[in-house]
Amino acid sequence: MLPAPRPPFLNGIRAFEAAARAGSFVQAAAELHVTPAAVSRLVKLLEERMGVALFRRHANRLELTAAGRRYRDGLVPLLDALARLTEQVREEAGGGALTVGVGPTFAIRWLIPRLADLQRRQPGLEVRITTGGIAAPFSDRWSCGILMGEGEWPDLVATRLFGADLLPVCAPAMAAKLRRPAGLARATLLRVAHAPGDWPRWLEAAGAPGITAAGPVFEFYGQAQQAAADGLGVAMGVRPYIDDDLAAGRLVAPFPLPVARGTAWYLVHRPWRAADRGVRLFRDWLLAQAAG
Repeated sequence: MLPAPRPPFLNGIRAFEAAARAGSFVQAAAELHVTPAAVSRLVKLLEERMGVALFRRHANRLELTAAGRRYRDGLVPLLDALARLTEQVREEAGGGALTVGVGPTFAIRWLIPRLADLQRRQPGLEVRITTGGIAAPFSDRWSCGILMGEGEWPDLVATRLFGADLLPVCAPAMAAKLRRPAGLARATLLRVAHAPGDWPRWLEAAGAPGITAAGPVFEFYGQAQQAAADGLGVAMGVRPYIDDDLAAGRLVAPFPLPVARGTAWYLVHRPWRAADRGVRLFRDWLLAQAAG
């Protein structure tokens, strides 16, 4: 009779998975908050317990053996299932929270003003907002995120919310002086650092391609939008960032010509998160808000 298999060496598995993904004991150690020597030792113990080499160790890098590749590929769905089980148990116990990664401008200009409605409709759903969007890549610490893009992100499920239309906006007093798009040649056109194509795209559609935006540059759309409201110049607004300010009269769109940016807003999450009750409730609420 064969002896019973020894139980999994979880610390070694964790060290191996991190090293296999990073290709380096040093990078894996930084992720796991231990020393490279500790990671190397854990992987070595795992190899000894399994009786097979998982890495070929070179001077400046690690190379997976055939057994190592097979083990890594098999671990991915197992670790995803473990994470999914953990979240389900936490949620059933009432200890889970919905963590949403979202850019600062989208959070301030659109999401946060509407969270009171979500709280009224789903009083038991705890929502935590964290920095995401352009400011940070998608993190597995998030339940979901809200991103602007073309809807194609590897390993993520994307649900379209609404388009990202471009529309110039400014303070009411400045808008009164602008009669046609050509008048923007004499205005201060505010820019956003990560979106240099916005003004050229809109000006081309408006029949004024010869105008060049050369005003102050801001890191985020929200900063440019606030500067426009304060009378500094004309900002290129992106919907839905500008909708509430337009409705309240804080900003005016001098030219009623929205131009599609070529991207849209999406709710994104890992495939296994589709079963999360919190993600489902948040998605349904977002879609209703987007439709409204």
